[in-house]
Amino acid sequence: MSDSQENLFDKLQQQSNVSPDEIFKVADSVKDADFSDEETIRGLVHHLSKIANTPISRAKEDKIVESILNNNMPMDMQSLNQIFKK
Repeated sequence: MSDSQENLFDKLQQQSNVSPDEIFKVADSVKDADFSDEETIRGLVHHLSKIANTPISRAKEDKIVESILNNNMPMDMQSLNQIFKK
């Protein structure tokens, strides 16, 4: 892993308390996931919330699921942060 990748994972771990190993496990688990299936998306949102030890409201979960189902999920960090802060 390059220094910049290690720095990114260190920063993620500091901010979210999620280890790089856990991030890789999640990435592996979703690489063949059907993101047009609401149940699959909700399961992923619940899993991410659990590993980050951050409860998520039903309203926020619904907004995230709707965004993913409608292919309207922002891809830059600033926009993603705005969704999660609401």
